[in-house]
Amino acid sequence: MKAFVAGATGQTGRRIVGELVKRQIPVRALVRNLETAKQILPPEAELVVGDVLQPESIESAIGDSTVLLCATGAAPTFDFTAPYRTDYQGTKNLVDASKVKGIEHFVFVSSLCTSQLFHPLNLFWLILVWKKKAEEYLQASGLTYTIVRPGGLKNEDNQEAIVMSAADTLSDGSIPRQKVAQVCVESLFQPAAKNKVVEIVTKAETVNRSWEELFASVP
Repeated sequence: MKAFVAGATGQTGRRIVGELVKRQIPVRALVRNLETAKQILPPEAELVVGDVLQPESIESAIGDSTVLLCATGAAPTFDFTAPYRTDYQGTKNLVDASKVKGIEHFVFVSSLCTSQLFHPLNLFWLILVWKKKAEEYLQASGLTYTIVRPGGLKNEDNQEAIVMSAADTLSDGSIPRQKVAQVCVESLFQPAAKNKVVEIVTKAETVNRSWEELFASVP
């Protein structure tokens, strides 16, 4: 296995790279700024310069990677096209390149509530709408996928147990980015994670379950 991570310098992406390195999985990290990436990412990661909005750069950046993890996301901005370009078009470009390159498993970090049109987050230029469109494009692509929908993202980790549920069954809750990264990387090893949408949060009163149990519990 060799992993390609898009959005590698983001708050979630850098943690995904770290989890892959911890498990001694070779990583190619897609970055736009090499110097910034060197300060953020572990030295074991192979850095490749490219942009998800430049399709011609993606296939060569993927190289000989066999799995792909996408943790891109539009940053808050006054540019109303940002969510469309980053969350939909960028993901679409990655999916198209993955089909050409024969990627074996595509893991996409989406968001809780993508099916709720009137969610407050859609006030940010319909960000959940475009994430949902990206999910649908991936699902129709023929690629093996896992779509991970985390709740509100926290930078600090905690000891709370992960709650994993099926699509459109959770509407609130939060989760540390570190645990999102763990779910994404673990999905590469769990047969029960293939071709599923999983929604994840953490709860203090929940009993810890094995990865096998968590993924198998989602229909």
